[in-house]
Amino acid sequence: MATHHFTPTHYHRTIGEHAPVLHIADGDTVNTSTVDAHGLDASETQVTEGGNPMTGPFYVDGAEPGDALVVELEELTPNREYGWSRVTVAPNTLDPEYVARSPADQRDGMSRWQIDASAGTATMIEASGTSSTGLTLPLAPMVGCFGVAPGAGQAISTATAGAYGGNMDYRGFTAGVSAIFPVYVPGALFHIGDGHALQGDGEIVGSGVEISFDVRFRVRLKKGAAPRWPGGEDERYIFSVGNARPLDQALQHATTEMLRRLRVEYGFDETGAQILMGQAVRYEVANVFDPAYTVVCKMAKELVRR
Repeated sequence: MATHHFTPTHYHRTIGEHAPVLHIADGDTVNTSTVDAHGLDASETQVTEGGNPMTGPFYVDGAEPGDALVVELEELTPNREYGWSRVTVAPNTLDPEYVARSPADQRDGMSRWQIDASAGTATMIEASGTSSTGLTLPLAPMVGCFGVAPGAGQAISTATAGAYGGNMDYRGFTAGVSAIFPVYVPGALFHIGDGHALQGDGEIVGSGVEISFDVRFRVRLKKGAAPRWPGGEDERYIFSVGNARPLDQALQHATTEMLRRLRVEYGFDETGAQILMGQAVRYEVANVFDPAYTVVCKMAKELVRR
């Protein structure tokens, strides 16, 4: 098991079969950095085009189609003092008559946030369309977009998400969480980027507080254990992630994948799994802004391990 320190020099706005930037092995740890969604680095310098630029991809030696890639998110640390966010709620999340009354000139508005890592806070210091500044919220760093090459020669925009991962914008992808992806191509080709200092459920303004990150992650392989959809676990829950539009299809993917996990990983029979989920399942709406919506299906570990 090795520890790698990688400094990116270029980025990708698609997740696909790009030339790997580094070969790593099962159990290895990588220390690296990401730029923000606009391509700004730790000094707020524009170093690449915007659109959720990805660091990577990282080639995991021994990863083969049909395997599961587990990515343990060890550290996700904002590495500068200022972040930015949009200011208006997405029209698709509102009643149509409310949208008709809303000022259209604010839909491209932006806000600027000061990040105080020592205090663990983000404070809005300016925003278009309002004089209400000074809002202070606790930091909750999470990664918005990450995943593996989807196979079949595809290179898919980092604006969206699918079974390979991508722009899921789930606020549960924080430090301490293990994310799970299916492997489609040799080496998996893992990409990561789109750091958020914090974000509400659904990413309903189309962004979190976007910022560049210092990142540390560890990879593990589970041979022949590919999930059908991404997922993961934290201290309390296992979870499955469905990415699709409309929203009910994303929920269907997440629910079906959780039933599969309860059978395959935890030994439930079909009816037992469905009974348990019927009374104990939890859902989160992770993203309702991007081309594919994201729904997360969660089950408490203390229940599934019985």
